[in-house]
Amino acid sequence: MSATPSPNASEAAALRAVPELIVAAWAQHDADGFAEVFTEDATLILPGDVYLTSRQAIRAFMTQAFAGPFKGTRVTGEPTSIRALADDVAVLVTRGGVLAPGDTEVTAERAIRATWVLAKEGGDWRIASYQNTPIAG
Repeated sequence: MSATPSPNASEAAALRAVPELIVAAWAQHDADGFAEVFTEDATLILPGDVYLTSRQAIRAFMTQAFAGPFKGTRVTGEPTSIRALADDVAVLVTRGGVLAPGDTEVTAERAIRATWVLAKEGGDWRIASYQNTPIAG
């Protein structure tokens, strides 16, 4: 595989903005807005037994999660690396986690590292695949 140059400044900014869209949708407990950041055939893998394979499944899962275990929570994630794989595909790694009501920082128990595979669709970057892993063992 040949080396792909790092994204230019404007592409890097657009890639870094994707987690911000997720953070904003989560803050509003907006399952539709959350799901729209994903491609139609996206994959979402979370700790436990969460393995979703479409935007529709992600929307349904988040609708239930925002009404149940994620009610009142917020999420945060800061990019730690960005790597272009092609002109329209990139990998972003973030560090963050879920903030329980009243939390100002992610607790060690909720800290995660996530891998985002992003694909460009119609000029917008969307999540094609997302997976996170707890940092604390």
